[in-house]
Amino acid sequence: MAYVNDNYLKLKAGYLFPEIGRRVSKFAKENPQAKVIRMGIGDVTEPLPAACISAMHAAVDEMARRESFRGYGPEQGFDFLREAIARHDFQSRGAQIQADEIFVSDGSKCDTGNILDILGKSNVIAVTDPVYPVYVDTNVMAGHTGEADAGGRYAGLVYLPMTEANQFVPALPEQKVDIVYLCSPNNPTGMAASRSALEKWVDYARKNEAIIFFDAAYEAFITEADVPHSIYEIEGARECAIEFRSFSKTAGFTGTRCAFTVVPKGLTARTSTGENVELHGLWNRRHTTKFNGVSYIVQRGAEAVYTPEGQSQVRQLVEFYLENARLMCAGLKQAGLTVYGGVNAPYVWLKTPNGLSSWDFFDQLLSKAHLVGTPGSGFGASGEGYFRLSAFNSRANVLEAIERVNKFVQG
Repeated sequence: MAYVNDNYLKLKAGYLFPEIGRRVSKFAKENPQAKVIRMGIGDVTEPLPAACISAMHAAVDEMARRESFRGYGPEQGFDFLREAIARHDFQSRGAQIQADEIFVSDGSKCDTGNILDILGKSNVIAVTDPVYPVYVDTNVMAGHTGEADAGGRYAGLVYLPMTEANQFVPALPEQKVDIVYLCSPNNPTGMAASRSALEKWVDYARKNEAIIFFDAAYEAFITEADVPHSIYEIEGARECAIEFRSFSKTAGFTGTRCAFTVVPKGLTARTSTGENVELHGLWNRRHTTKFNGVSYIVQRGAEAVYTPEGQSQVRQLVEFYLENARLMCAGLKQAGLTVYGGVNAPYVWLKTPNGLSSWDFFDQLLSKAHLVGTPGSGFGASGEGYFRLSAFNSRANVLEAIERVNKFVQG
């Protein structure tokens, strides 16, 4: 008889986004004439930058000729992409990250879960609340937690609430933790950590020999000067942080798949016998054992992001979505709603009206306005009473969605 991984049985019924999909599919089947606008899952809508398309076409042509055909590439990523990333995303901002510290992958979502492979089960892990569900669920799957309570919080995790009271900036843990997940700009709240806030986290991590998992998937949307694009802009962060990045939202690669993780050399963790071991080598071993690399064609497309044409086109994409977010914030505030985010991120975090629960607001918005968002409670107990809307959509849909919300709120 084969045995299952019992940790999977601790997971709450249904991952958040499949549950949203189930409810929307049921509504659409029962109301076939309804035009549903989906602003829940943060998927992009605009075409890939022309520079990326041209680069991928050229790479396809290379694959058609014996003399330029490529088979397996280096699992860590081709040098041409790793060097471009190091130069443009880090060294240009004063962060001394080298190309061989960058590992190209097919998604930061995957990497934030896979990183647990190289870390032990005795770590005390802290997550913000609300939180991107992957951080929690992958720890449950790995056996790092106990059961969930009635509010959905798992025993064994340290939760750091982000609320209106603390302006959605998590306080440092009152107890010592070994690993802490930070996401800035934040998914789901759309808020971003200032330089001074990140300095406090780096200081905490260094003093407590902790590691920060820093998810910077939305850094391209930062508009404010005091918000760092990388944790490595903070002095000492190389000693205590692993950073996750993605081309998904930056350049619209959600369906193309390309991301990268930075594991600095010199960053260490302790063995069960008390010895310090560099994580760079362990992650390299895990990466090369369990992953065969992102396709050459896709990596050439990602490299084109860093050309002058690519940078201009990516900026236009980002500004398009940020304008959607600005319009959403203005329209929702005009409707009398309390709104956060939308300045340094493509997400708008609103307070549900009239004391409605997150899921009740979801159901009412779907049934009465034919609009889909994401219930805040799906991101954690502190997300109850809030709702996330994504700015990843066409301008026409955004404007219509604002009008529908106004009519819904005003009755």
